[in-house]
Amino acid sequence: MRHAGIVQQFFGGRATLMLGDALNAYADWDAPTVIIADGPYGLGSFPGDPFSAEGLAAWYEPHAKAWYESALPSATLWFWNSEQGWANCHATLEACGWAFRNCHIWDKGMAHVAGNCNTKTIRKYPVVTEVCVQYTRKNRLVSGGKSLPLREWLRAEWVRGGLPLSMANQACGVKNAATRKYFTADHLWYFPPPDAFAQLCAFANTHGHEAGRPYFSLDGKRPMSAEEWRGMRAKFVCEAGVSNVWRMPAVRGHERLRVKGNCVHANQKPLALLERIICVSSDAGDVVWEPFGGLCSAALASVRTGRRAFAAEINPVYYNAAKERLTHEENEDSLFENTIG
Repeated sequence: MRHAGIVQQFFGGRATLMLGDALNAYADWDAPTVIIADGPYGLGSFPGDPFSAEGLAAWYEPHAKAWYESALPSATLWFWNSEQGWANCHATLEACGWAFRNCHIWDKGMAHVAGNCNTKTIRKYPVVTEVCVQYTRKNRLVSGGKSLPLREWLRAEWVRGGLPLSMANQACGVKNAATRKYFTADHLWYFPPPDAFAQLCAFANTHGHEAGRPYFSLDGKRPMSAEEWRGMRAKFVCEAGVSNVWRMPAVRGHERLRVKGNCVHANQKPLALLERIICVSSDAGDVVWEPFGGLCSAALASVRTGRRAFAAEINPVYYNAAKERLTHEENEDSLFENTIG
């Protein structure tokens, strides 16, 4: 249900930008594969950013819950913040259904402070980093009336069919890997590839107790397909030669948005970094959410990489700058298409 009075701008079916609080828009946005959250840091570094990180967890909590409820099972959350801001929010994100995967450090280099930081006053080394923390959705499925994590659900469905765990090896045509990897109850559990899952599923629905069929089902009417199982895990294709330390200067030059020589936003993100995390965790045509748009760099990066974007920004100055930015991109694409046509 759309809220009255919401101002929205649409860009060729590839991006939707809303002026207002994203909490009022989540229900209307298409389900995301990627969520890029770059909201308050608790540093007082831009309008609306609190001067302390103490209350950040409570502030983010309703958003984190809404993200979990709306996201696809294959979704990844990229949470940008200061080190302290993230530390204060981590437990809340986990409690809202998001599982920690990795912490990435954006190293902006010493040019970021330009040697002008007075360490006698701040009494610490100059900060030239931010964190971008990768979370995936803690997916749960129902077996025997109980909601279980994927690992436990997989094992429970097999056991529910009255099948010995060792028969998983027969189902997959291996000596011992299926039982040891797919049905282990400890931390060594391995997500079955779609083809292996299809073999387990077919075997259980052929040899398991007839009364309990279908096994490995989402709706209780038919078994889950291999592609549906693939979608139960977050997308991730790692590019070679890239680690969790991202050494890239802060935005400068033609990419930096300025008005009368002044930066429009103090913390504009490099498009190259945003394109990296979008491409590593989604496919062309997938949906990217940018709940705290700012200048909507993530939405722009999404459009440029063939994704669809939904963004919100509550500050009218930033909203207008983002709208102009996306409009320019749309016009450039139209000009290119007309030229090659």
